[in-house]
Amino acid sequence: MKLSSDQSVFVIAEAGVNHNGKRELAFELIDAAAQAGADAVKFQTFDAKRLASKSAPKAKYQTRSTDADESQLAMLRQLELPQEWHYELQAYARSQGIQFLSTAFDTGSLKFLTEMDLPVFKVPSGELTNGPLLWQFAKTGKPLILSTGMATLSEVEQGLAIVAHALNSDSEPGCMEEVWRNWSLPSSRLRLQGHVTLLHCTSQYPTPPEEVNLLAMDTLRAFGLAVGYSDHTEGCLIPIAAVARGATVIEKHFTIDRGLPGPDHKASLEPHELSMMVSQIRSLQLALGDPCKAPQPSEWDTRKAARQQVVAARDIAVGSVISRDDLTTARSGFGLPPTVLWELVGSTSKRAFLAGETLEK
Repeated sequence: MKLSSDQSVFVIAEAGVNHNGKRELAFELIDAAAQAGADAVKFQTFDAKRLASKSAPKAKYQTRSTDADESQLAMLRQLELPQEWHYELQAYARSQGIQFLSTAFDTGSLKFLTEMDLPVFKVPSGELTNGPLLWQFAKTGKPLILSTGMATLSEVEQGLAIVAHALNSDSEPGCMEEVWRNWSLPSSRLRLQGHVTLLHCTSQYPTPPEEVNLLAMDTLRAFGLAVGYSDHTEGCLIPIAAVARGATVIEKHFTIDRGLPGPDHKASLEPHELSMMVSQIRSLQLALGDPCKAPQPSEWDTRKAARQQVVAARDIAVGSVISRDDLTTARSGFGLPPTVLWELVGSTSKRAFLAGETLEK
């Protein structure tokens, strides 16, 4: 899956529900993401009534940042992104040179986003084990980014098996045995390559450093797919570290103001921080370079000036047998490399050398 026109890390500025149900704020978030240099700005599309029942509790982090007596359903109703805003936001994002993305949390929202012809679909961590919805995501044929927060490795594999089934079948499976039979075929697993990116993630807002577990990115690579990181820590350090460990996609929540009411603002970057993160990711990727160990173009002059060569430690007469005490090394800009010094010991000098003079064979 090629998310950008080059090999740079694909940075998703996660606006999520930080628009707080306000149209003007949604447009402000697009401006901030574009100005920061992100590749995409992503919102969330859902029907609150389908996503949560009246009895659904809030997560602890949500009760800390919103009215604790309010139900999850009531909270979500205030955070819906109306469908009529989507096309305007998409057009505006394009005019600002940034891709518009949104995550669907129910089949109706997924159908709507499919009609918008988004370039890629992000499957949220909470839906990784939602087999029927995940199958519908995969059936769109769009490249997928699968977030793996809260998941075990076996749940990640199950999700991938469901995606592979959708790519290889015209109808939903009758049971999980059908899914696993399809998964056992190497050709089915191969179809995921270039089509699915796995995001390591910890679904806690904010995530404490000791629960980030970036080394799990290495484990996810066992599936032979591109791996990225969806971050919920405070600050920029961890996503930058993820890029250093080979993340190809970075997703990070941002807000116009961390002091705004709502469940995700406190764990989000403000615009200047988002800009700094993107800039540092771009710089880091340049610094990573490639696996070849060789002098860089700017090093050749320094190499000539900094490397030492074999020189006479004292005057050496012509025809004399050279001893170890006759030789030393110094920066000369030319001459024999220091490792040749040992070969010269015991040889006969073909001419006279003054102390400090560069030797030749």
